[in-house]
Amino acid sequence: MIRVAVVDDHEIVRKGIIAYLNTDPEIEVIGQADSGNEGAKLILRERPEVVLMDLMMDDGTGIDATKQVMKEYPACKIIILTSFYDDKQVFPALEAGAFSYLLKTSSADEIVSAIKKAAKGENVIEPKVASKMMTSFRKEQRKPHDELTDREMEVLLCIGNGMTNQEISEQLYIGIKTVKTHVSNILAKLEVHDRTQAAVYVHKNHLLKQEG
Repeated sequence: MIRVAVVDDHEIVRKGIIAYLNTDPEIEVIGQADSGNEGAKLILRERPEVVLMDLMMDDGTGIDATKQVMKEYPACKIIILTSFYDDKQVFPALEAGAFSYLLKTSSADEIVSAIKKAAKGENVIEPKVASKMMTSFRKEQRKPHDELTDREMEVLLCIGNGMTNQEISEQLYIGIKTVKTHVSNILAKLEVHDRTQAAVYVHKNHLLKQEG
């Protein structure tokens, strides 16, 4: 029997979930709460194996409650069940220790399946949330210089080699005004203030070695 607690400040939603869970012979709902604070108290007192936790509640967030529970009862498997899947909610929830992340658009069967998987140590991440996580991960993997055009990269490498605008103009066969425009764009994209910082960026990221 999987002991489950439900924490959600919407009474209809909470009772609807509990009613469905009670139809499954493998699940026992040991308690419910309508706030994060009360939910944390319930969880730490009753020690359910799995918790369905709403994310946004009147007295705070499910993230705060999750942090509190994880600190004192790390074995608990908390499944965030929410309508939100933006970066400001997803990552803090997972960092707080949430085991799975589902949207309230999930079917009752999907929620039950996630509970049973959590009890076995298998987490479930809503596809929309997983997609957002991968997109964010890819962005984090990209470096500022990945946003430069081929020509801007050429100019940046020239800066890294200590060349002046005039020397870059002669090296790349482009006008001084064009060089200045490229330099301005480069500084903006790298989020540095001047050519010296741009040159430091080149060497810090070993771009000259990549060129060779």
